[in-house]
Amino acid sequence: MSFSDIFKSGFLENVTAVSVFDMALAMVLAFALGLFIFLIYKKTYAGVMYSSSFGVTLVALSMITTLVILAVTSNVVLSLGMVGALSIVRFRAAIKEPLDIAFLFWSIAVGIVLAAGMIPLAVFGSVIIGLIILVFANHKEHSNPFIVVLQCKDHPSEEAAVEFLKAHTLRCAVKSKTAQQGLVELNLDVRLKSDNTDFINAMSALDGVKSVVLVSYNGEYMG
Repeated sequence: MSFSDIFKSGFLENVTAVSVFDMALAMVLAFALGLFIFLIYKKTYAGVMYSSSFGVTLVALSMITTLVILAVTSNVVLSLGMVGALSIVRFRAAIKEPLDIAFLFWSIAVGIVLAAGMIPLAVFGSVIIGLIILVFANHKEHSNPFIVVLQCKDHPSEEAAVEFLKAHTLRCAVKSKTAQQGLVELNLDVRLKSDNTDFINAMSALDGVKSVVLVSYNGEYMG
């Protein structure tokens, strides 16, 4: 081995493994589709606290995945090393909304498909997925769900209050009940007939009713 062979490396050969045009096209498309995913996420978000950083993460994830897959597809040895490197990565961020998982996998899939050269699949697939999410995520029930927290002093007042509530709502179902000496508390899932909530005022004036609270919720109840 000569002295020049020591400094000889395949690094410069790897520079031309992926053309500049291919890299630029892949990254621009990854940014565009990542931005499209971000806009769909922002349009369909129905959680309590919107996180703008998660939306930026979707765009960055598409571009980063494209970058990684471009490198992997150009070098078999690098792909084996990449698998080993990524196997030790652990993500601890909590996913608050179930739909967020779909957006994360969508961003990763777009990056993989783009880097593999299947541009039509990435574009048309993203459009179809976006339309489906828009249709189903924005689909709302005709009547919004509400929870009524009712406190009464005894069983007769409880029965009278529940009957009154059933007469003034489309649906009334008991979700939980807590009873103790001199107090009965009910959590009821109700559907209102209209936006008028004056019946809650009238209900609070019934004999034996201590308090009535009407709360809007997203339809998911654990109890």
